Amino acid sequence: MTTTVTSRELNQDIGRAKKAAMSGPVFITHRGKPSHVLLNIDDYQRLTGQRRSLADALSMPGLADIDFEPPRVRIDSVVPDFS
Repeated sequence: MTTTVTSRELNQDIGRAKKAAMSGPVFITHRGKPSHVLLNIDDYQRLTGQRRSLADALSMPGLADIDFEPPRVRIDSVVPDFS
């Protein structure tokens, strides 16, 4: 769904524009002409081909509250027999 708002409408109710951006691009006009587009971050990353690195994903706020205990892995070494 596409939404169009004027610069004035955007300034008066940014929350409405942000909510509309969750459903599709929001075109912002200035003096009757499109001047900017507001996108949600997922759409922006999809369009620009950007992906988060593992370091970026792990540094996200709130992740410290998640319990994560991966199981320990035991790797046994084998001594080769060269006789």
